[in-house]
Amino acid sequence: MAGGGARIASVGIVGANIAGASTAETLRRLGYDGRIALIGAETELPYERPPLSKEFLTGQFDEERLTLRPRAFYDEQRIELWLGQRATALDAATRTITLASGERHRFDRLVLATGSELLPFPVPGADLPGVYSLRTLADAHTLRAALRAGASQGGRAVVVGAGFIGSEVAAACRMAGMDVTLIEMLPVPLERALGSRMGALLADVHRTRGVEVLTGETVTAIRGAARAEEVVTSSGAHIPCAFVVVGTGVRPALGWLADSGLAIENGVVVDATCETSAPGIFAAGDLANWPYQPAATAPALRVRLEHWDNALRQGETVARNLLGEGVAYRHIPYFWSDQYDLKLQYVGYTPTWDEIVVRGVPPESFVAFYLREGRVRAAFSSNRQRDLVTLKKLMAADPMLPAELLADDQLPLKELLKQV
Repeated sequence: MAGGGARIASVGIVGANIAGASTAETLRRLGYDGRIALIGAETELPYERPPLSKEFLTGQFDEERLTLRPRAFYDEQRIELWLGQRATALDAATRTITLASGERHRFDRLVLATGSELLPFPVPGADLPGVYSLRTLADAHTLRAALRAGASQGGRAVVVGAGFIGSEVAAACRMAGMDVTLIEMLPVPLERALGSRMGALLADVHRTRGVEVLTGETVTAIRGAARAEEVVTSSGAHIPCAFVVVGTGVRPALGWLADSGLAIENGVVVDATCETSAPGIFAAGDLANWPYQPAATAPALRVRLEHWDNALRQGETVARNLLGEGVAYRHIPYFWSDQYDLKLQYVGYTPTWDEIVVRGVPPESFVAFYLREGRVRAAFSSNRQRDLVTLKKLMAADPMLPAELLADDQLPLKELLKQV
């Protein structure tokens, strides 16, 4: 493994986001005194992305609250900020990166944290003004202005894609007073991640708030004279709109690594310590495809997660392993979504399940347990923030629990831990 007893004079971190910033901060906290360069394509200081579709979009947060640390912090910690500089190539053998400017820089150790990029949306009219995506802070500023204008002037927002980001945008637009149409190609929102039962429940959440939810449909064209005025769907519907938001997903930002020689498969393949196939080069965050195994009884699964919490924790682990600790990344996956008055949380991970057991009263307050071969592998909840720590402990234990106990909302979750 990288580290050992050798002197590490410099660490280059490609990606000035939560994963990259977490790595840099943890290195300093652990006493590393060498050079750290935090390299990012965007010009802004590292910031949090989750509020972009939540509190920032609705105006509850300003830009200052999104910033992870003030510039003075990076100066004090001697973390060099190379902002507005996009990496275009990597020579893994020499740990050398090439920037868009043509400059080449070599580092003793490298961390790859370039995250995700938006999937293409190859639909006629997708390049019209008034068609937005939401990935960066600049995107969020543009969309927030459009939302404010749309809310004051009336009209309809059309959101394409009912994943978590699309659903949050739809909720924000509806709460601002706009008419909203939410279009999803699957039979129900989030069917692949949550299943048809929970997906149908989330569709109903939007419908009861007045959102028109169209499932099993795709967008075939966006039309307008000077800007987006109408969305055409696969069923032949023509939906007038003030603007369109495309939230059809992301993919790992791998283009700059095409000729690097690294092992690539749905992201950059890393081992349990987050080291890539090239010694001394690590990956963290959305980019990393890592082996997830919460407990010895659970099967090891290769996963790539696009979650804030995963990026933060993985950055911390990478920093420790850059310094030679050789610790395995064993964090339990977790993410959340705010939609209307619901705080939705997901803990654990399972791509397939045999049974879903629900306790509580959906959608206001419940926990849905996802069981695979009788063991609890994941949980999806609404307005159960107090259960979060217990749910994480349950996932780490990989328990086999009777369905009747899981469903009994009179039995505190903490009591289930005693059954493990």
